[in-house]
Amino acid sequence: MADILTIAGQGIGLGQNKIVDVALPDLYMHTSLSMPVQVIRGRRKGPILFISAAVHGDEINGVEIIRRLVKLKAIKGLRGTLITVPVVNVYGFINQSRYLPDRRDLNRSFPGSGEGSLAGRLAHAFMTEVASKCTHGIDLHTAAIHRDNLPQIRADLSHSNVEAMAQSFNAPVVVNSNLIAGSLRHACFDYDVPVIVYEAGEALRFNELAIRAGVAGVLNVMRMLGMLSIRSKAKKVTVPFVARSSTWVRAPQSGIFRMLVPMGNHVNKGDLLGIVAAPYGDQNSEVEVIATSSGVVIGRTNLPLVNEGEALFHIARFNRPDEVADSVEAFHSDLDPATDTAVPEDLPIM
Repeated sequence: MADILTIAGQGIGLGQNKIVDVALPDLYMHTSLSMPVQVIRGRRKGPILFISAAVHGDEINGVEIIRRLVKLKAIKGLRGTLITVPVVNVYGFINQSRYLPDRRDLNRSFPGSGEGSLAGRLAHAFMTEVASKCTHGIDLHTAAIHRDNLPQIRADLSHSNVEAMAQSFNAPVVVNSNLIAGSLRHACFDYDVPVIVYEAGEALRFNELAIRAGVAGVLNVMRMLGMLSIRSKAKKVTVPFVARSSTWVRAPQSGIFRMLVPMGNHVNKGDLLGIVAAPYGDQNSEVEVIATSSGVVIGRTNLPLVNEGEALFHIARFNRPDEVADSVEAFHSDLDPATDTAVPEDLPIM
């Protein structure tokens, strides 16, 4: 780790805390735009970890996770460097949209190009000014609009350094996920920067449990990397359950969907998950939604209005799904704001 870290032409020395604005292409009204990057450097050298959020502009839980993280007293004892980018897709964030104004998905545009599309230029700016200067990364996401995700880590577990980060985060579920071309994870792999993705909650909605779990998880990874000291009275870190595969259960017909199974539940193949019916109450129009495999519900739609073929439930397959469901229940209990005072140092969002 260099004594001076340079981002967007600004040098940040050991022991400094600075917010740097990375210039981006102007809005079409010629309003200047930038991507704020906060760089917190410890006085002692160590890993350089980036935490990014809102790569999809409507996924805002990560923005709050970073806001709480940088305020924590524990960060004052930092060894190494923490680089936080609470809003990567500034254009989508302004418009409350997952995508860029040209409808491109930023998370399919990495590593980008300085002469490419708007998405490509934004991706290039992030890779050049942030990711390429780091040793590790955590990318914070939620489900898409009208969908919800159980707190989970997605990572390519074929790489030992990635697996170590995924396990230490202490989410109840880890989904083994291959690298996708154009994604931030894939681009960082080419830079030899291991990255895990934290998925939790719903787009455009704060979820207090997802936020608290995210803050705690990032701190756990930082402790594993040696960036923070281990707490003397730290909670026992449980080994997360790893899902080697998952599947979506889709709507058998269009109509009004009535969900019967909550998030985190263990389901068996053939179980009744819900009913899709016509809006006018004809009992003959009701069609059952049946689990196509056994596992645990890690994602679902929140919108009762569905079209035929639409994804309704995301089921992860485990060797012991009943134990996973128990672990998820305990995880929720541990992060209940009424009982957990470890993090965050903020009033819970209701």
